[in-house]
This record gives sequence, C-alpha cells and structure tokens, in this order.
Amino acid sequence: MRAKLTYFVTAAVLVVYFVLVGSRGVMLIQQGTALTVAFGCAVLVLPVIGVWFLWKNTQFVTRANRLAAELEAEGGLPVDELERTPGGRIDRDSADAVFARRRAETEDSPDDWRCWFRLAVAYHDARDTPRARKAMQRAIALHEGRPARG
Repeated sequence: MRAKLTYFVTAAVLVVYFVLVGSRGVMLIQQGTALTVAFGCAVLVLPVIGVWFLWKNTQFVTRANRLAAELEAEGGLPVDELERTPGGRIDRDSADAVFARRRAETEDSPDDWRCWFRLAVAYHDARDTPRARKAMQRAIALHEGRPARG
C-alpha cells in the first residue's frame, strides 16, 4: 500500500510540474518573437515526453498488478523463500539460487507468462531491475496474446 501511495503522490507532483512547465512554454509562444516561440516549443516538448513516460509506466504497473492478482488467485505467486541478512536485506546467494531455478523453469516453458512473471520477481530480488522489467514486459505480452519481443 505504501508503494502505491508513493507512486500516486509522485505522479501527482509530476503532473503539476508538467502543467507549470507547459504554461511557461505557452507564455513564451504568446510573446510572438522568433526566439521566444522557439524556446516555447522546446519547453513544451518536455511535458509531452514526461506525460508519455508517466502514462507508459502507469500502464506497465497496472498490467503487472493485474497479472499478480490473477496468479495469486491461482495460487501461483512465488513463495518468499529468500534468506535475509540481520538488517533485513535479501541474501545475494539465496537470490541467485532462486533465480537459477526460475530461469530453468522459464527455459522449460518459454511461452508461459506465469514462468516469466516469476522470473521477473527473481530478477528483482537479485537487484537486476532492467532485466526484471523486460521479463515482466514479456509476461504481459504473453498474457495478452501479443508476440513477445526477444
């Protein structure tokens, strides 16, 4: 719940920022000189990119949460079997061992979105966020019946 609240607060702050920056871009364009119009257009590009990025990330999170809920309903969510340090951090060797099992499971069933979801969780536990995201994107694509990209 805390992660959701943080996400929504951050998204709201970003939207306010996009509106403020966009209004400055519009004000520059309204000045009417060649220089201010050029700067105004350049400034307007930033909120457009930001809104697109925020939208794509929100879609990703929503779809991943939908998969998690479906997997939980099936009883297929990965069990947290990781060892922890006294400080509560995941033990690296434990995460690597779980990752190896998840990778083998995914290699055996490369078209099963459930395996890719569990692999994404294993990547995340091993602190490999870029690969975790790619694995989750593949799980989402397989679940939606879209071709999964390499």
